[in-house]
Amino acid sequence: MYQVLYRKWRPQKFSDVSGQPQVTKTLENELKSGRLNHAYLFTGSRGTGKTTCAKILAKAVNCLNLQDGNPCCECENCKGIDDGSILDVVEMDAASNRGIDDIRAVIDEAQFRPARAKYRVYIIDEVHMLTDQAFNALLKTLEEPPEHVVFILATTEVHKLPTTILSRCQRFDFNRISPEDIKNRLKFVAENEGASIEDDAAYLIAAIADGAMRDALSLMDRCLGTSTNITTEIVRNSAGLARKDYLFELSTACINKNTAKALDVLSRLHRESKDMARLCDELLDHFRSLMMIKCTRNPQTHIIMSADEFEMAQTQADYLTLGEIVYIMDVLQNTYQRMGKGNSNKTELEMALVKLSAPELEGTNDALVARVSALEKALKSGVAVTNTPELKTVVKTQEEKPEPVEVKETPQEAETVKESIPDEKEILPPPPAMADIPKVEAAPVPEDEPTKAETVKAEPPKPKRPSVDLEALYNNAKPFRQWPEVVENIKRYSKGIAAAFSGTNAYESGNYLLIDADSDIPFRLLKESSQRSNLKKAVQEITGKAYSLGPYRKPEVKEDKKDPLTDLINSLKESDIDLKVEN
Repeated sequence: MYQVLYRKWRPQKFSDVSGQPQVTKTLENELKSGRLNHAYLFTGSRGTGKTTCAKILAKAVNCLNLQDGNPCCECENCKGIDDGSILDVVEMDAASNRGIDDIRAVIDEAQFRPARAKYRVYIIDEVHMLTDQAFNALLKTLEEPPEHVVFILATTEVHKLPTTILSRCQRFDFNRISPEDIKNRLKFVAENEGASIEDDAAYLIAAIADGAMRDALSLMDRCLGTSTNITTEIVRNSAGLARKDYLFELSTACINKNTAKALDVLSRLHRESKDMARLCDELLDHFRSLMMIKCTRNPQTHIIMSADEFEMAQTQADYLTLGEIVYIMDVLQNTYQRMGKGNSNKTELEMALVKLSAPELEGTNDALVARVSALEKALKSGVAVTNTPELKTVVKTQEEKPEPVEVKETPQEAETVKESIPDEKEILPPPPAMADIPKVEAAPVPEDEPTKAETVKAEPPKPKRPSVDLEALYNNAKPFRQWPEVVENIKRYSKGIAAAFSGTNAYESGNYLLIDADSDIPFRLLKESSQRSNLKKAVQEITGKAYSLGPYRKPEVKEDKKDPLTDLINSLKESDIDLKVEN
């Protein structure tokens, strides 16, 4: 009979367990030092290795030839536990054996010494399902069991366990397995199964599994039923997922406010038997990725995308404000919660797409905030809302190389790429007037020799950089709140520079970051191009925006000069003195 992959490739040693070093290393050290506890509690989400580590621990405590904290898997006890011939290791499912009578049977059996093994081990899975009476019956035995008994409790919902049980166990928390660890394990299994799997396909399986190795291997099992060469397309078809290009088409239609296009794409996906609830969840996760791109410094650590998909996602994120993205996610979340309760799932998703592509139909506060943020973005860029360039998404296939995404640059985006205001070197006094420059008369050119202008074509004049209104620059400066965080970030490049800028302040004025310092040491450092470049990098990592640097000068406050004679006359007029002023 065929054995599924997650059972066939279940780790047999602690060193084979993926993604749980905080658990396996501790257990190995305890076994090597002989510090064995009488009760263990393994908690974590599904498919993270709780039951696997419990079985390995049961073999390790009974192994006749322990090797560096791992069972040898070759001795009589290890083989007997694996094939089930040794009955001293009992695996109990608390979901179906949850009553007080089941626990009383365990307590009675625990009094007898093991028949063949060194320890009698009880693995109680889903222990949170036990009744209150069963927990109370287990308390005394769990606190002081016989010397030959070890309890291993496993649960996915540790908050349901009584505190009296928690205090009697050594607790180990299992984390969700990282996508990188899942990918490496999948490639290892595929290689030993005589198959192959692409890196993008392995990452996609890891994203669907959500940190559960068992789910990842189960999905890979389905993919192997289709082909031994697993690609992203096979994974999507096996999981019933919409391809990423469909998600980009749907999201682009919503961004461009193209209701007809969005409904056409949805209708095509429905004809292809795509699950509408899963599609809504995938679309919600797609806009969550856009939110991460907008909010985080290294978004690729928070989302799983190929390089091409990440590039397209960045383009879409540039066309949306954070408020618009949050509003879209809120609409999709409410739609997902309503699915299955009334109308068909397709109808619910169609209503959501209409709301997203025609926000004027939605009168909620979130919709109004999203529309106002879109207007603010248009006003800042100086472009009418109706003239906003359309976002174009290129659907990439496996046969053809992806063409670059065509995006017309808005004035606001152009400012983030190229600085329209000159660098800090331009914040200098204006050059001397032409009248102050001494004239130099050119030497006469012999008539028989051609002039330089005749032999060399005159070079076109270089475009002049726009001048900077220094008075407006300093008057519009506002305190830069993130400056302390920037100074802390400079330490990554140079602790000396960070010390020099410690205690300074900064002001923001347009694309300029103006530094206010009591000494001239920071400005001496900024004269060096390498130090100035490091500071710019530190600022951009914190803000995500490229600034030009310059010194800050407090705007001069013009004081009105008062005439003392005028003050005297005014004060006398206010009194009862009859005053006559003559010129």
